[in-house]
Amino acid sequence: MIQTAKLSVAEYHKIVEAGILGDRQIELLEGDLIELSPETPYHANCNNKAYKYLLSRFDGLADVRSGHLITLLNSEPEPDIVLARLPETLYDTRHPHPEDIFLLIEVSYSTLDYDLDPKKQSYAKAGIAEYWIIDLKNHQLLVFRQPANADYANQARISTGTVTALAFPQIQIQVERLIF
Repeated sequence: MIQTAKLSVAEYHKIVEAGILGDRQIELLEGDLIELSPETPYHANCNNKAYKYLLSRFDGLADVRSGHLITLLNSEPEPDIVLARLPETLYDTRHPHPEDIFLLIEVSYSTLDYDLDPKKQSYAKAGIAEYWIIDLKNHQLLVFRQPANADYANQARISTGTVTALAFPQIQIQVERLIF
């Protein structure tokens, strides 16, 4: 039987530090190196608008991050938006870990299958409490809560109205401001 070799986060860091990957957009997911597609202008603009909106809603409550790595057990993915606990100085020497993360968000147009599987499973296994996918193609917000093994027990599709993050029930988020 043939098996692929899995990398640890430490091994991945050594490869990155050695410059072996060059300028390639690579993320580590469940020990595998995944080459990411170049970001389209539409994705970048939608991500930027969602980031700015969420920053305005959560400023001072969470570290709202866009396009930065997080560290899981055997993964170091780069979600589009992360709401992490404060203070920001926690991340001077490390990336946010699952216990630091209130909410992960992926903005998805051409990557929906990847964001639903394997990313969703990886986030659930890591214990990420809440994961949203901004589904640009179908104009809906996919909300995943209550991680259980490699999935989420609570799943919803929302296209209108408001939603709240579990960690911040007092903050109303207009879904239409996210799904463009």
